[in-house]
Amino acid sequence: MTVTAGICVANIYYNQPLLHDMAKSLGTTDAKIGNIAVLTQSGYGLGLFFLTPLGDKLRRKNIILTLQLLLIAALIGLAFASQLWIACILSLLIGMMATAAQVILPMAASLSPAHQKGKIVGIIFTGILTGILAARVFSGYIAGVFNWRYVYGIAAGMVTVSMILSFFILPDPASTAFTGSYAKLLASVLVQVKRFTLLRQTALLGALVFGAFCSFWTTLTFHLSGAPFHYGTDKIGLFGLLAIVSALLAPVFGKLADKRAPERSLMLTTALIIIGVACLQAFPVALWALVAAVLLLDIGVQASQVTNVALIYTLDETAHSRINTVYMTSYFIGGALGTFVGVQCWNIGGWPLVTIQLLIWGLLAFLLAAFRYQRNRRAGAVAG
Repeated sequence: MTVTAGICVANIYYNQPLLHDMAKSLGTTDAKIGNIAVLTQSGYGLGLFFLTPLGDKLRRKNIILTLQLLLIAALIGLAFASQLWIACILSLLIGMMATAAQVILPMAASLSPAHQKGKIVGIIFTGILTGILAARVFSGYIAGVFNWRYVYGIAAGMVTVSMILSFFILPDPASTAFTGSYAKLLASVLVQVKRFTLLRQTALLGALVFGAFCSFWTTLTFHLSGAPFHYGTDKIGLFGLLAIVSALLAPVFGKLADKRAPERSLMLTTALIIIGVACLQAFPVALWALVAAVLLLDIGVQASQVTNVALIYTLDETAHSRINTVYMTSYFIGGALGTFVGVQCWNIGGWPLVTIQLLIWGLLAFLLAAFRYQRNRRAGAVAG
């Protein structure tokens, strides 16, 4: 499950170190090619809302295999795309089909005993995070040795292998058998938002921290490819190796959620994001500051997300897919918005304006985490 989730979700991040090369190949500008990243994130958000809730109605294994098959077709198409509009459409579809990873996550949670949900979810999320972060290293290296089209051809091959393994290895538990129509299923997703205050708060916090994450990694490509660095895609992709370290900490924060210390953990992790951005602002062209910022931002973002995901799976088990849809849709809407805002800030004010908007994302996330911590602390004092 962990490997399959990582391979699927990686496909929405391959483009980030490739944007400059793709712009040259397709005869367009950096500003226009930035839409590729936005559309991929948006496609993932659409897939989360319209496809992943089916996990509460249909067998999840069948959904995973179908999405993987369609993902393979879209990846092959993008490898041969010759015009920007074709690449944009296929990027949207890749984002939608890559949501197979988000069908796996609630499947793993539903199969886990209650006292180990945080730990198990943390392990699966480690696979997702590793896929997200290793995607940049992989795509940067392959594009440096060959070109960006080979990235998507090889990715199609990896998803094919994953699909075959999923067919033979993945368990096939029965769904929670939601008996209503597809329209009622989608409507019931919104019901989960009304049901759970915890879900609303974690969804907003998730959107804020992932907005910062996507904004940073998209604009970092432009920053490193220009003065004074002038790095190629292979060197830019290597920055993802630093970020993989953060993914290895995911199970640790999942265990903290099991021990019911999540609010304090979230204050710490969002503070790390702010410290990372401060490094970027104070030393914008220092390589050591970029390295420190990558580590701090990614540890902060990924640890926040693992804690949030572990929390939402303590809610209604019969609605795990729909609850996951609410959280992850908000999460990736935040990512798409962060990517869009980051690209616009880069076009308007360059790296200085990018770091200012990153700081805003981080501060808002920290304030929300602090509000939750103080409210729960007061509630505990009253109960005591």
